[in-house]
Parts: sequence; C-alpha cells; structure tokens
Amino acid sequence: MRNKETPSRAAAKDAAHERIVAAAARAIRRSGYDGTGVADIMKEAGLTHGAFYAHFASREAMLAEAARRASAESAALAAATVAAAPRGKALDAIVHGYLSKEHVAQADHACPLVALGSETCRQTAEVRRVTTRHIQEMVDLLARQSPDWGQPQAHQRALVTLSTMVGALLLARAADEPGLSESLRKAALQHLSTQNF
Repeated sequence: MRNKETPSRAAAKDAAHERIVAAAARAIRRSGYDGTGVADIMKEAGLTHGAFYAHFASREAMLAEAARRASAESAALAAATVAAAPRGKALDAIVHGYLSKEHVAQADHACPLVALGSETCRQTAEVRRVTTRHIQEMVDLLARQSPDWGQPQAHQRALVTLSTMVGALLLARAADEPGLSESLRKAALQHLSTQNF
C-alpha cells in the first residue's frame, strides 16, 4: 500500500511545484523581482505559505526558477513564430509579434527582459546567469534568421535588433500617453523592418 501512495504523493508535489513556478513566472513579469513575495505566490498557487520550503530552499531559489520559466516561455514563443513564418519572413514575424499592441498590453506573459531588465543587475548570480543565457539565446535566434547568418554583421545586427525591440517595448509600456506609446512602437517597427536589412 505504501508503494502506491509514494508515486501519488510525488505527483502531487510535482503538480504543486509546477503551480508555484507558473505563478511566480507571471508575478515577476507583472510586479518585478522586488514586488514578488512568497505569501502572494503561494496564495495564487492555492497553497499555504508554510508549504513553500518543501519546494524551495529560499525566495531567491524560487525567483531563479521563475526567471528560467519566464525565459523559456519567451524563447518558445519566438521559436514558434519562426516555425510558423513563411520562408525568409521569420525575422519580420518576430519583430512584428514582439512589438505588437498585444505584447505592449500584456505584462504577465510578456518578455522577461522588458519586465525585469533594470532589476536583474541587483539579483543573485543565478538569476543573472538565467537572464544572460536568455539574451544569448534570443540574439542567436535573431541572427539565424538573417540572410547573411554566419557572418559577423548578422550577429551584430541581432544585438541591435534585440536591444531595439526590448527598449522600444519598455518605453511603450512606460509612457502613460497612448499616442507616445504607439509612436515608439511604430518607430521601432519601421526601423527594424527587414527591408532595412
């Protein structure tokens, strides 16, 4: 009887852990690292505050896993955009999806680089490493869509493209004047249009 209960308990613990990480990944993008508290995450996950330490050694460990999850979701969305785009149009599809009105409006599920960039330098080494890997992954994905992939200029252009996308989205969200927000978004879209490459 005990052997049958053990896998069930392990599955329940895994499911609870998954709910915590998913809630934390949304919360860090919505409220930042500093605005994400353990009690709120556990409540959103439907668990007691006391159960937290059965899943994580510390709040910082939870934040690192949440950053990893948010980065993985962002990278998966970009990869899916590439896969769905017509041949030769993937870079344009990424830029337009990233700088869409919908992406400006949705903080909970959006790019963690925009939501967390200014806070990341004050986080633990593990959180910073997760962010650095995500930046590298996104630069590589963008560079691979360039017609001159493999050449130094493709990598350089990918660095500028990512920087422009993240900066434009951050400013478009920060502006409380809708006209300015829209102008920032449209200016970046025009600048990054693949016809300019």
